[in-house]
Amino acid sequence: MPNLKPKLLREQEPDKLRETLFDLRAELSKLRSTAARGLNKKDTGKIRKVRRDIARVLTTMTERGLAE
Repeated sequence: MPNLKPKLLREQEPDKLRETLFDLRAELSKLRSTAARGLNKKDTGKIRKVRRDIARVLTTMTERGLAE
């Protein structure tokens, strides 16, 4: 998934934001499970990036009043 910019997130529709959040959470879960098994030595920084992208989406949703 590409790097998410706040400006682009603010332009998205609410349904698209929820879909993005769902996809990011699924990706984070997958990354954490592979990290726990010790399989992703090269992508250790990707977990941090995905967590920050989730925070960006949640912040945008809160700004609009679309909180879960």
